[in-house]
Amino acid sequence: MKHYINGLNLLEDYIQDNNKILFGAGCFWGVERKFWQIPGVNITTVGYAGGDTENPSYEDVCYKNTNHAEVVEVVYDVNKISLKELLKVFWECHDPTQGMRQGNDKGTQYRSVIYCSSEEDLKISLESKTQYQEILKTNGYGEITTEIALSPSIFLLKNIINSILQKIQMAIVVLVEQIVLSQTINLYIMFFFAGIAQLVEQLICNQ
Repeated sequence: MKHYINGLNLLEDYIQDNNKILFGAGCFWGVERKFWQIPGVNITTVGYAGGDTENPSYEDVCYKNTNHAEVVEVVYDVNKISLKELLKVFWECHDPTQGMRQGNDKGTQYRSVIYCSSEEDLKISLESKTQYQEILKTNGYGEITTEIALSPSIFLLKNIINSILQKIQMAIVVLVEQIVLSQTINLYIMFFFAGIAQLVEQLICNQ
């Protein structure tokens, strides 16, 4: 099974020449798009991590007490991009002070998390949290609630679902970018199609 955007094999072990980290910042496929566009990032996949059950389904995570978070696994070339650069994208793509929610998405699965693959990455991530907390405090925001820990197992969505969701996301991006309207109308259109895509996601995942 190949990644629809970059054509790389989702199941290949890239860790021999690369590093990996798990980010949770709300709905995983919106977060995934933030990272798959970055030069130096080789593979992104979505799934669940940090919970109490093995091989959870989409329905389990949404409607049962699994304690899993929606996460994006980012595999990146350390010679082309640093963890600090990825962390900058992570902190700036969501509000890490919201606890068990992200915007209108509420539940433990939408919490902010960083799951690291080494003690060194854990230290870098904790230091970045401290630095970003100072910035937030200066701008009147509250305490960061992001969970930062060594990486637990990630339970990927079914390969076919990963591929389908990538295609849905790309189709939405292309469609919205091609519509030449005012910024306000573009915003409404983006919300509309994002809602449709989320509904399709739920239908697919429940199969």
